[in-house]
Amino acid sequence: MAAALGGAGLLTGAAAPPFERDAPVQPVVVELFTAQGCSGCPDANRTLEAVADEPGVIALTYGVGYWDYLGWSDTFAKPEFTARQQAYRQALKLRNVSTPQVVIDGRRHLSGARPPELQAAIDAEAASRLWPPEIEFRETGDRVGVGSGRPPAGGAEVMAVVYQPGLQTVEVRQGDNRGQAVRHINVVREVKRLGDWTGRPALFVLPTDSATQDNVVVLVQAKADRRILSAARRVEPARD
Repeated sequence: MAAALGGAGLLTGAAAPPFERDAPVQPVVVELFTAQGCSGCPDANRTLEAVADEPGVIALTYGVGYWDYLGWSDTFAKPEFTARQQAYRQALKLRNVSTPQVVIDGRRHLSGARPPELQAAIDAEAASRLWPPEIEFRETGDRVGVGSGRPPAGGAEVMAVVYQPGLQTVEVRQGDNRGQAVRHINVVREVKRLGDWTGRPALFVLPTDSATQDNVVVLVQAKADRRILSAARRVEPARD
């Protein structure tokens, strides 16, 4: 866990220009919890893929491992991804988790991912923005600044989600999806807590142990109800 650095006035005056912003408007974060051994998940994966390139959408795929007992161990699953889904279950006051499940900005969820319902949820969330704190990447690529704003009751934290951009295909050889080539978009590799956000401008150190081909999404997220207050994506420049 990296400590926050800096103080008031961080994002004003002589602050370095951003590394790259996802879009001029606050993006909507769409998180899909899926499993390669879940028979209904390939369709949900394709639905997320269809919205991943929309302006103002950050789409992320988390593999979960609790379907592994059906005969196929998910190649992307990590216990912390299941823990993140469970945290959403508690915050959203759901009786249990479902797979596939989509969580939009930590505020609303869909069991499964039918295209019309997902698009309607994204559109509704995009229309509800209320002065999110600014997120700004340093030119050096190793730090990120979060600006001032009103913190939620219970406080907020800054999270870094490291993911591999683009499509990945896994040939499933056992279980309910045996023989299928299951596609995944923007697969999450790790989630790291960078520190607390108190409403004052602060600077945070980004993870340095991720592969260079991975990109990073920074989230300012409420601790109590898991609402995502602000989000931005750092995209690595193309390499020859």
